[in-house]
Order: sequence, then structure tokens, then C-alpha cells
Amino acid sequence: MEINNINTLGQLKAAGYKSISIKDELRNNLREKIKSGKPVFEGVHGFENTVIPELERAILSRHNINLLGLRGQAKTRLARKMVELLDEYIPFVEGSEINDDPLNPISRFARDLIAEKGDETPISWLHRNERFFEKLATPDVTVADLIGDVDPIKAANLKLSYADDRVIHFGMIPRANRCIFVINELPDLQARIQVALFNILQEGDIQIRGFKLRMPLDMQFIFTANPEDYTNRGSIVTPLKDRIGSQILTHYPESVAIARTITEQEAKLDETQHKLVHVPSLAKDILEQISFEARDSEYIDNKSGVSARMSITAYENLMSTAERRALKAGVDKTTLRLSDFIGIIPAITGKVELVYEGEQEGAAAVAQNLIGSAIRTLFPTLLPKIEKLEKPDAKTPYSDLIEWFFAESGFELLDDASDKEYQAILDEVTPLDVLLKKYQPQLDKKDQYFMKEFILWGLVEYKKLSKDRFAQGHQFKDMYGSYISKL
Repeated sequence: MEINNINTLGQLKAAGYKSISIKDELRNNLREKIKSGKPVFEGVHGFENTVIPELERAILSRHNINLLGLRGQAKTRLARKMVELLDEYIPFVEGSEINDDPLNPISRFARDLIAEKGDETPISWLHRNERFFEKLATPDVTVADLIGDVDPIKAANLKLSYADDRVIHFGMIPRANRCIFVINELPDLQARIQVALFNILQEGDIQIRGFKLRMPLDMQFIFTANPEDYTNRGSIVTPLKDRIGSQILTHYPESVAIARTITEQEAKLDETQHKLVHVPSLAKDILEQISFEARDSEYIDNKSGVSARMSITAYENLMSTAERRALKAGVDKTTLRLSDFIGIIPAITGKVELVYEGEQEGAAAVAQNLIGSAIRTLFPTLLPKIEKLEKPDAKTPYSDLIEWFFAESGFELLDDASDKEYQAILDEVTPLDVLLKKYQPQLDKKDQYFMKEFILWGLVEYKKLSKDRFAQGHQFKDMYGSYISKL
């Protein structure tokens, strides 16, 4: 349909336009996408076999939807992606506050205009991107905000009685007629406000200050809610839950690979950072593993969840840490180091809710503990496992490395050391080269120094070496040699 040539109701009728509800519109376009094999919710990862099939079934069923999940589980992203299932343009009566369908007008303004002008009634076209409305539920939201209220200024200007329905100022929901309307954090909405949604969801009626209006609003409602809110801040009243067709549970990424895909897609990094900083694949795995460790940590409130945003902001901080170091050194290229992970601590501490034990430890200490736990988890997947119980004097793959530290006084790795200094220090630890050749022979040369540092951090986590943090960097040494030498 060539919309540029359709500007009146008569032209719209001549073009053969037929009205359909927004739920049928979403349903029809979803059917076409499924049949063609095209991705429906492109850019949303990890939900292919869980959330997305349930969401598709809800759309095909013409349901209003409640997305229930912890923070950072792409609930709002899913809602916004539904816009892509709308028709590109729909017609509406020009000047209508509530996007009246020219063939099925529901407002007094549109009905009067069509009665007056007939087929000459002017129409405009609404793009799909303008058909998405979103409201964050907060305790100060009122019925007037959502539904509407009497406007005394309009009554005075038009010299109308308060009994005339033309004095009504429509709220956000009527203005979102024929659109997708999202209410985020629904439990935060006061119960009396939730009650005001009953008729809209079921019958389409709205009531404003005693006016009895039969306005069959055509809307797709999507609600989002956090299970934690049911106990901490509020709840969804039962009759409202009864009117929501489908409740869909979201979840966090189920694997490090999926989490990596999400982080790389969402992180706000520019081309100069990618060119400046080489990031070993292992570094990305450690970064994502930190979130998995946090969700199982005894120091963190599991009910609150650990948002996917933590990995995203941590990745941005990690890249910025390496970038800052490179800029200070005046180099055009550098490789990420494991010691750069100290830079992600602010991203972690601001994203986790600590339980009492975590508060006692301190947020920064918990963050460092999570980094260590991630390294400990990944260590045996890449290198020989370190057994908890070992026979005395038994030779292990790490014996030569531990003996090197026993014989030497250890070393310091400074945060701002140049790449040449950093590599020279690690090259002095010759047993590291032996381990790499034997257990990581295919490792890219650019990633070798990161792996060397990873081995050291791993041995620290398994209590084979000690690591101390000081203002400018880290010090690595053996666990007992320095003590024995003083005897």
C-alpha cells in the first residue's frame, strides 16, 4: 500500500484497507516470520529453547503478557523487540489523541470529525516505532497518569461543563491505543492503581471521574516484574494476575559461551579500543565466570540476582584498564593482563546485593574473592588438576614451578609496567614455559603471557603460592619459603 498517496478516509477505503486488532497484527506477522524461518527476537541470546517459544505461544494466543524474572534478564528488551512484529505503518484519524482507527473510531473527536467530513476526513500514518509506550511503575503513579482525569483548563477554554466528556484529559493508556504498552516493575504499582487496570484488560472500558465511557481500547499489554518485589516492595493483586493471559519466566544465560555473546554485543566499546587492546579468549571466559560464581556465592543475595549488566560493565572497565595502561606507556598495541582484572572491582561492587556475611567481608573483598573463584573453576579445564590431598614428596606438574619460587624471593608485577617489563619478569620464571609447551602447545603466541599469569593466579587459589596486593601491583612468592629462611 502506497501510503504517500492515501491522505483521506475515502482514499483509504478505495485502497482496500481492512482494520485488524493489534493482537491479530502481532499474531499474523509472527506467523509469517515463523513460516519463513526468520529469527523473531534477533539479538536476544540464550532464550531460544525456553523463553522465546513461550513468548511466541502467548502472542499466537493473543494474550497480554507478564515477564517475570530477576534484574538483567532482558525482560524490557523482549518487550521492545515485539515492535518488530507490528506492521510498518497504520492509518489514524488526523488530530486524534488516541490514534483512532479511521474505520472504527472510538473517541468523540474522531466520530464527530468523520460525521462532519465523511470520506474527506484527513488521515495520517503512524510508524511502528511510534507505537511503543513504556511506563516504570513507581509509588507516585496515579490513576490520572495512566487513565486520565478532568482537565479544568480545557473546560474553561472551551467553555464546557464538567459533565461534558470533552473536558477529559486522557492518560498514557488511552493515548497508547493500538500500541504496545509496557508497565515495568508492576508490583511497585499501588494496589488501587492496579485495580484501575481490571476493566481495561478485560472489557476495554475506562472510567474517569464518574464518566461512563465505552472505549474498547485496542492494546497489547506487557508487564515486567521481579520475583523479589513480591516480598520486598509489593505484589500483583490476584484479580489482575487472573486477567494477564501468560506469565513467562526469564532466566540468566545458562553457559559462559552465551554470556560472552551477550557481553560482546552489549558492551559500549569503540573501534580504537578494539585495535589498541588484544583480549585473550580466556580473559573473556574468566569475566563471564565471575557472574556465575556471584550467583552461587554465599556472600551475595541470590534472590536479588546478579544482572547481566555486571559482565557488560566489567568488560568495559577491563578494556579501559588496559587502554589507560597503554596510553600511559605511549604504545599503539597491548594485550590484556590478568592483573588488569583489578580494574573491574568497581563494576562488581555496584552490581551485587550482599548478605550479612558479605557486608562483614566488605564489597571489594567479595569482588576479589569472585575473581579468584572464577580462576579456580576454570583452571582444571585448561591445565592438570591440583588434587586436594597429595602424597609427600610426590612429583606434580607444578613441582618445578613451586620449587622455583622456593629458591627465589618471588617477584612483583606492577599494574603500569610496560609490556616489555611485564614479559621480561614472566620470562624469568622458566618452569612456566615448560608447562605451556606441554599442556597448551597450540596456544596463540599473543595469549601466552596471559596464560602464564593465569597459572600463577591459579596456584595461588589452590594455596600453592601466595599473592599479595600492594598499591602499585601484585607480589607473588612461595607459601612457606620466606618463613623457613628466617628460621
